[in-house]
Amino acid sequence: MALKEKTVLQEFFGDYPLIRVLDYLLENRLEDHSKTEIARGADVGWSTLFQYWGRLEARGIVRVTRSFGKTKLYKINEASHFVKLLKKMEFELIRGAMETDAKEARIAVVRAK
Repeated sequence: MALKEKTVLQEFFGDYPLIRVLDYLLENRLEDHSKTEIARGADVGWSTLFQYWGRLEARGIVRVTRSFGKTKLYKINEASHFVKLLKKMEFELIRGAMETDAKEARIAVVRAK
C-alpha cells in the first residue's frame, strides 16, 4: 500500500482519525456520503468513526442530505460556524505553506548561482 501524502491539516494538527474524517469531508464537500464511505475514504475503522460521529452531529459539523431506507447520506455542514472557521484555517495554512515553498525555491535559486 502506497503512503498517502499528509494534508495541511494533518501536518499541522497531527494524523489523527478525527482530523482525517474532517479532512475527507472538506475535500469531498461537493458530494454526499454514507458513513461507510466516510470511514473508508478517511482511512479510519468503522468503530473509530462512531467514536466521533455523535460529536460531529451534535455540533452541527455534518448534516444529513438524503436518506433512502435505513441509509443516510451526509455532507459537511458549510453553514456551521465551526466549519467556516476550519475552512478559513485550512486556507491560511495552505497559503502559508505555499509562501514558505516559494521562499525556499527562491533561496535555492540564489544558492545555485
